[in-house]
Amino acid sequence: MPAIRVTDTVSIDEADLVERFVRASGPGGQNVNKVSSAVELRFDVRASSLPPEIQDRLIAIAGHRLTDDEVLVINSREHRTQAQNREAARARLIALLRHAARRPKTRRPTKPSAGARERRLDAKKRRGAVKAARRQGGED
Repeated sequence: MPAIRVTDTVSIDEADLVERFVRASGPGGQNVNKVSSAVELRFDVRASSLPPEIQDRLIAIAGHRLTDDEVLVINSREHRTQAQNREAARARLIALLRHAARRPKTRRPTKPSAGARERRLDAKKRRGAVKAARRQGGED
């Protein structure tokens, strides 16, 4: 089976994809009631050949597109033809996989500078003084 290339190092087997064609609402004229042009693309994340860290990130970013059995479902019905919807669904899957393949930057804890701390405290004192002034001299 041919492999779909996601990045230079990551690819998925075409056998991992399950496509189902259903009738779509929307553009298509009279054809819309006769032709199954919408595509439902299913990709079983855990059964795929992706590295475990990419699988975990994909599950984290998939959101509502993920079923309880960790199968990613992508629907495409924006085009009139089955071939265009098929390409659009695959493009969306590849975009998601590329996003999951990027390793997030590790956060390095930082501390505010002494000047920043001083400015913050000065601002708090000024704000407190404004509020205190309102309490004291509010009656005429």
